[in-house]
Amino acid sequence: MVKEENIRIGAVVSEFNYDITMVMLERAKEHAYFLGAEITQTVKVPGVFDMGLAIKKLLQRKDIDAVVAIGAVIEGETEHDDIVIQHASRKIADLSVEYDKPVGLGISGPGMTRLQAEERIERAKNAVEAVVKLHKRLKL
Repeated sequence: MVKEENIRIGAVVSEFNYDITMVMLERAKEHAYFLGAEITQTVKVPGVFDMGLAIKKLLQRKDIDAVVAIGAVIEGETEHDDIVIQHASRKIADLSVEYDKPVGLGISGPGMTRLQAEERIERAKNAVEAVVKLHKRLKL
């Protein structure tokens, strides 16, 4: 019987709304461990809009099987939050397809308050679960 290797996940985490995103990262790490995976590399970026290049660099690595993007886009006085999440999510999807590796969208928002962001901290776990499931299914 062949022992299955742990799935090695990279995490790209927004420093914007740091108090929320760092808790999201810890929950993601705990859930990865629970699923038999591990977040082996973490890259902190200034904000969600800045994630693309860091995700690309992680996807290029042979020792990374998947990446999760973790962030919280809180509503401001303008529609800036909509623009940020639309462009970031599109780039994240494109990178996943380009590099043939799962990338999980663990970014909450847009259009939410700080309280709503705090209530959605567990969403980081969903991104980890998605990449673990997709990685396993694509290996078949």
